[in-house]
Amino acid sequence: MYTVILKKTEEKKVLNGYPWIYANEVYKIEGKDKQGSVAEVRSFDGRFVCYGFINHLSKLSIRVLTLKSEQIDRDFFKKRIVEANNYRLSLGYLDNYRAVFSESDFLSGLIVDKYGDALSVQFLSLGMEVRKQMIVDILVEVFNPKTIYERSDVSIRKKEGLEEKKGLLYGENKTVVEIVENGLKMLVDLENGQKTGYFLDQKENRDNLKWYVKDKTVLDCFCNEGGFALNAKKHGAKQVTAVDISQRAIDLVKQNASLNNLDIDCQTADVFKYLSDCKENGKKFDVIVLDPPAFTKTVDTVKEGYRGYKDINKKAMKLVEKGGYLITCSCSQHMTVELFMKMIKESIAECGLKAKLLELRMQGKDHASLIGYDECLYLKVAVIKIL
Repeated sequence: MYTVILKKTEEKKVLNGYPWIYANEVYKIEGKDKQGSVAEVRSFDGRFVCYGFINHLSKLSIRVLTLKSEQIDRDFFKKRIVEANNYRLSLGYLDNYRAVFSESDFLSGLIVDKYGDALSVQFLSLGMEVRKQMIVDILVEVFNPKTIYERSDVSIRKKEGLEEKKGLLYGENKTVVEIVENGLKMLVDLENGQKTGYFLDQKENRDNLKWYVKDKTVLDCFCNEGGFALNAKKHGAKQVTAVDISQRAIDLVKQNASLNNLDIDCQTADVFKYLSDCKENGKKFDVIVLDPPAFTKTVDTVKEGYRGYKDINKKAMKLVEKGGYLITCSCSQHMTVELFMKMIKESIAECGLKAKLLELRMQGKDHASLIGYDECLYLKVAVIKIL
């Protein structure tokens, strides 16, 4: 086993809940083992700190697993997975939810999303990658799924020295599954859908539309499979328009609308241009939902991403009828709550509007954020009333 000795005082943030140790925080490494193995971490003066996955190829040298001196074996991982799933079950999640959320469930680099009788998984750390078959076997025992599909086709793996991967890991090769979200039937594309197939983190925010959309005209921008659009129509919206640049996404919206006998106006278009065209044609909406992709994915692109969020929000605000609502989101961890609210404040002022903040929401309870690890609090959703 490797023994990692930290520089002076670098153990403090780990003991306070931060789950990562970077290479520049390490004083020296003793012993020898395989890449991705479990290493023991000690403070500069020799006190035990934690056990964690080690990866010399990454700037993120240690991914913390436990602050206890305990055996890290198959039973350890099974216990963690069972605990994570039981927490979701205790909150009433059944058909579709995030069952394991990486660092938040003390399983760094492992994502498990449940879609009916299928699981979609991501192995984002070297430590989890080398234990993939063991993890799959545990998931079969715990969930008894018909399908386990891997969606490790994300660029973060390259930082771990890993290639992007996706494909069937267990069971039936069934890549499109049907779930029930907020009473709505939804088709989820495990193979080509966003993230692990669908944005489960917005489920409760989509249902929250019930307070704002009855008898209203609603525009769902960056609609993906149409979650916000369908929930709006279900909750009594008079007319709903769903817009996305992806024809694949729009096709799924149409299928999902048909499954639920709901009438959705589907538009394949660049959202920025669509909003500009609406402005030019004098078209307005009672409620606009903005759920764009992350405009900033690294610290280096925060300024550029901030401008992108501000631009799209200003375009949308100008199309909201007076007394209507803008429901605006950011899924970038680098767009902090403070930056997000600053962007909204500036956008409102530059549009010459007055507005109220009714709600500031985050990702669903199955995506709970670990306190002490700010990177985990990534989704912000503001409900704004244009006065």
